[in-house]
Amino acid sequence: MIRQYELVDMVRTYDPNLDETMLNRAYVFATRAHGEQKRASGDPYFSHPVEVAGILAGLKLDTATIVTALLHDTLEDTDATQEDIQQLFGTEVAVLVEGVTKLSKISFTSAQSEQAENFRKLLLAMSVDIRVLLVKLADRLHNMRTLQYIKNPEKRSRIAVETMEIYAPLAGRIGMQEMLEELQDLSFAELNKEARDSVLTRRDFLRQRTGESTARIAALLKDTLAEKGISATVSGREKRPYSIWNKMHRKAISFEQLSDIFGFRVIVGSLDECYRALGVIHQTWPVMPGLFKDFISIPKRNNYQSIHTTVIGPDRQRVEIQIRTAEMHEVAEYGVAAHWQYKQGVAPNTAGLLQDPYSWLRELVDMIEEGDSPEQFLEYTKLNLFIDQVFCFTPAGDLIALPRGATPIDFAYAVHTEVGDSCVGCRINGRAMPLQTGLQNGDQVEIIRSQAQTPSPGWESVAITAKARAAVRKFVRQSQRGEYIALGREIAQKAFRTEDYPFSEKAISQALTPLMLSSAEEMFEKLGRGLLTGQQLMEAAFPGVKMRSPQVPVALTALKDGRRSRSAAIPIRGMTAGIAVHYGDCCHPLPGDRIVGIQTSGGGATIHTIDCEILEQFGNTPERWLDVSWDASGDAPDFFVGRIETTLSNEPGSLSVLSTLIAKNQGNISNLKICGRTPDFFDMEVDIEVRDVKHLSNIIAALRGSPHVSKVERTHG
Repeated sequence: MIRQYELVDMVRTYDPNLDETMLNRAYVFATRAHGEQKRASGDPYFSHPVEVAGILAGLKLDTATIVTALLHDTLEDTDATQEDIQQLFGTEVAVLVEGVTKLSKISFTSAQSEQAENFRKLLLAMSVDIRVLLVKLADRLHNMRTLQYIKNPEKRSRIAVETMEIYAPLAGRIGMQEMLEELQDLSFAELNKEARDSVLTRRDFLRQRTGESTARIAALLKDTLAEKGISATVSGREKRPYSIWNKMHRKAISFEQLSDIFGFRVIVGSLDECYRALGVIHQTWPVMPGLFKDFISIPKRNNYQSIHTTVIGPDRQRVEIQIRTAEMHEVAEYGVAAHWQYKQGVAPNTAGLLQDPYSWLRELVDMIEEGDSPEQFLEYTKLNLFIDQVFCFTPAGDLIALPRGATPIDFAYAVHTEVGDSCVGCRINGRAMPLQTGLQNGDQVEIIRSQAQTPSPGWESVAITAKARAAVRKFVRQSQRGEYIALGREIAQKAFRTEDYPFSEKAISQALTPLMLSSAEEMFEKLGRGLLTGQQLMEAAFPGVKMRSPQVPVALTALKDGRRSRSAAIPIRGMTAGIAVHYGDCCHPLPGDRIVGIQTSGGGATIHTIDCEILEQFGNTPERWLDVSWDASGDAPDFFVGRIETTLSNEPGSLSVLSTLIAKNQGNISNLKICGRTPDFFDMEVDIEVRDVKHLSNIIAALRGSPHVSKVERTHG
């Protein structure tokens, strides 16, 4: 364990103006607060915060961060209070300590919910001060270094998975490469020890075989550059076991095919010398095709800059070389922490970073404000943390960095939320392409927009970035609520008409208290969702008045006979598919069909044709029946799905005739299923997008006129 004077001396080596009094006070305060507490290893608990402080001192961080490390577990594990920290160490330290502290005193429904809530809180604190994350990462690093002392294997595994999925990627996103790799490797040792041991054995064997040549190649590189007037520091770099294993699996290659297990870093004095050194190396040794990357021209999202090239070097070995300046090397090793280091008494800042290191963090905080569930937030965050990227361009030449596998939908939302919301199509490298197309490095993407467009709910399954998914989910949620409220208002008005009461705001207000609701909108939303019935509303609005009992058989008979009161029916508008109003897959109702609505708890209303067999299941729940009609106002969607059963001749061209006739009559096949086949015929079910019953009837008539079609009928099943 680092002693008090040793820690002070460590900080003084890079910060001669440190607040030694506060550092000593924090050391003593934490020692007394943790008292006789022990770690799983049997060591005094206080050894943990001291080691965390030592890790951060190794990164040359400011005094406030070191003090926070010493105190980071006091609020969670001791009797110390936020007021104690505030009084003894000031507001800055108190805010940092609070940001690192877990939500340990709140009850959660599940371990995943607890993890998600803790992570949300950490991100919110990070958005105020990134040093919260630096302390948290150092805390996790020391916990992983001592993971073997935890006896419960399930707990060890859970901690390792959490580290691999969240904390290691977080370290990578702020450019702390050394910490990223150590966290990954420590997790790898717990989660797949056999694989790690195998990689270690093969790497050690390779090291023994090439040990002398590594030093010789480094010296040769340095001498070759010096001959051209370039002064450089050349050092060897060894890939960690997890990085080796991950690359083998990601690229499906063998250990022997890896070219960068042992590599070399060339540190030069200026940006100009980076490219000069690259030219010298390429002139001296043959280049491996496809293994050159210029991260100086296009930095990674975590501000990493370096030139990577692989050549056939001495002894015909493949050699990876990374070329960078000293400043680039500092950012590559320490990331954002490099810009929080003590520097000649000047307050730390991030002005030296080429890209905003907090843009991704702000996107995640925006997601918190959207109100997604903790589990969804955690899932999206994991997607957003992994930084394997593609670089695409707008037509104006602006660079957009996206995760690998991103689509034009992700690109549109990366440009601006309004661009994403109004996206109707795209051109990739000048060609019209589907919005589901995966983007590749160097693609030029043009987003086609329309002010009449709104996000489609299906985009959520296509987009992979957190920003795009959150925006789509927000729109769907807002649309869903608005449609439930609109449907609920119609249900309420219909209930008042049925009971011969005037619909009024006063009557609605009277119903709120008995129903324990706070607003009319909340009540209408519950009605629309099916969580409240019209009869319950009337009983709450007019207590003591005997309500009429709905007579479903009478209403259904009237519907089948075509007799209905237009004033009593609720007009069904073309609401977003799957929201508030659903159209039954059992009967595929179309405009022109006589229909009835069934309220489904939590799901709005489902529309069925009056002859749908499933209606028999609701005979004993008349309060769930809704008298509905098609809205003729023109607000309905362009197409609904109708289903036909057809028998085609089993001969070449029959299926082509079927699809051609449907297309000529402005129909679109959305699904097709072959149900049976004989030597002469085969039976099919075909779902067709049509405008109404008349449109489907025209298509059926056209099909019946074809000699290839033996039989065709509309089906409701």
